[in-house]
Amino acid sequence: MATDTDDQALIEAEADGETKQPRFSKKKKVIAAAVAGVLVLAGTGSALMLSGGDDAADEANADDDADKGESGDGKTNFVEVAPMVINLRSSDGQARFLKLRFLLAASSPGDMAVIEAKLPQILDRYQPFLRELRPDDLAGSAAVYRLKEELLLRARDVLGAGVVSDVLIQDMIQQ
Repeated sequence: MATDTDDQALIEAEADGETKQPRFSKKKKVIAAAVAGVLVLAGTGSALMLSGGDDAADEANADDDADKGESGDGKTNFVEVAPMVINLRSSDGQARFLKLRFLLAASSPGDMAVIEAKLPQILDRYQPFLRELRPDDLAGSAAVYRLKEELLLRARDVLGAGVVSDVLIQDMIQQ
């Protein structure tokens, strides 16, 4: 019968206006839990970043850097191409220009000399493609990716597979 007396006391307390409010609302509890979770994740991430990695991870990163045009001694294997100004095709008859500055990433330091020797042939392959571009072809973020892929494909046609690993666009200005 203890429950009857507790219910009776609760009814009397409500009648007197003395209802017991919870100390924290559900909203505050959820916010506190979310903040605690973020702090735990931030602490874990900081600890992982500050503690050194293992040798296997370092070797994997060195392999990735070599694939992207960097040699083991920290020097980059990039061949800089002189800035190109190209007259674009336009349907309205107005003169449109594209200024393009980019680097060719060599797969190895020895390939840099090969790229530099055949740079005139590479540029000769680029000119017809770039002159056929329209301003609409260069709109949007996907256009940069497509342009990089086309330039890389044409460089590989001249040099062969495996000599150029990437094309890095530094400036692309359309006027």
